[in-house]
Amino acid sequence: MKVAEDQEKIEKNILVVGLGDSGLATAQWLVTKGASVTVSEKRDEPNFKRSVIDDLLRKGVKLELGGHKLETFTNTDLIVVSPGVSLTVGPLVSAKKKGIPVIGDVELACRYIKTSIIAVTGTNGKTTVVTLIGDILRKAGKEVFIGGNIGNPLINYIAGDQKADYVALEVSSYQLDAVKDYFSPLISVILNVSPDHLDRYEDYNAYRRSKERIFKNQGPGQGLIINDDDIWLKKLEPVNDVTMYRYGLESEKNRNAFIDNGCVFVKLPDGDSITVSLNNWTLPGNHNKGNLVAAILVSALLKIPLSAIQLGVDEFRGLPHRIEFVDKHKGVEFYNDSKATNIDAAIQSIMSFSSQIVLIAGGRHKGSDYRPLVESAFGRIKVVVLLGEASDILAESFHTKIPWIKVKDMDGAVWTAFNEAAEGDVVLLAPACSSFDMFNDYKQRGDIFKAAVKRLKGNG
Repeated sequence: MKVAEDQEKIEKNILVVGLGDSGLATAQWLVTKGASVTVSEKRDEPNFKRSVIDDLLRKGVKLELGGHKLETFTNTDLIVVSPGVSLTVGPLVSAKKKGIPVIGDVELACRYIKTSIIAVTGTNGKTTVVTLIGDILRKAGKEVFIGGNIGNPLINYIAGDQKADYVALEVSSYQLDAVKDYFSPLISVILNVSPDHLDRYEDYNAYRRSKERIFKNQGPGQGLIINDDDIWLKKLEPVNDVTMYRYGLESEKNRNAFIDNGCVFVKLPDGDSITVSLNNWTLPGNHNKGNLVAAILVSALLKIPLSAIQLGVDEFRGLPHRIEFVDKHKGVEFYNDSKATNIDAAIQSIMSFSSQIVLIAGGRHKGSDYRPLVESAFGRIKVVVLLGEASDILAESFHTKIPWIKVKDMDGAVWTAFNEAAEGDVVLLAPACSSFDMFNDYKQRGDIFKAAVKRLKGNG
């Protein structure tokens, strides 16, 4: 792992772009290292808690709220950009042309980190896999820091004592866009790549290239795990003498992990092998089985005892907002998959059920083609209930193939979906869109869905 030669050295003037969780943590840590810190944020001051603003000002951080000024970007020594900020923003482009380094919070943290990193990326399943890896490692008595895109910035780890045995890191494409030289995981994992964030990327190929950056700095002694069932990932070949490991749902040539007869089998090049039972695995869908195989393969590479791996698998019950069972009312089951913010995730969610489905979908359009969703839904979906900004686009996609109904809010969506469902059916929230048109994030959307189901049931 590459670490900065002088871990106490830090640029004098640093601009942090974006004041979300990672931007805030970055600014606070940089101040403790003696840097002169400015934060530039497009949102206005009323969007933030007064206590947050006062704390930053008290620590000497300069705040530029309500927009980005060109001179702020071109008169600094280093720019640390938050994941939510596009690298194509005008002032950032100007700064890069001037030769000012632009990095992300993950790259900054990796300059100073001393712990082995297991980094996981992919269009879907990242949080589930990172959480399961963390659970398994803890069952084996390991100290683990779980962070990154999962909601706990990696900066928080370097701000502490760095006493963990491993860092399990969820890494988004946005974060990978801003890595440079120091991000070099012990093990990197790419779970899948399907069209997503095409409102931010030039095209699908650009998005895929972003995911490849997870292994750009890896080399001998480090591992790259890829999903061999993914059409694009299957074509990847080892680079820079990194060791590649492949997994899939079935046994095939050159696969190191697969499922057969209710068990996960792992066979490593050094001759080690393990078998993990799926008797107590409860998460629905083949996509979750794939996530499970990836986590087990990581654990096997780290030489975690089989007993800890089996216990971690047996006790894992999934995460909120991911095909989460909510309730049952008059024979109709309600499931919350608000985290299905893209088309492939929604398809995987739909394919997880054998019952007829009334689908609740919609939100902010991310630039993808909805035809694959329509094709997968045909014969499985009775009615689609649409809400949010993308309603018209979705309605046009479903057109006459599957009946659809537009509603104004989540309460209306839940009531309408229930009235369209019959006993034995499933009402599934799998939006295939981001949440930012009507909600703060997918978590709030899922919570509001669950609250609406509770009100429905309470009113009989």
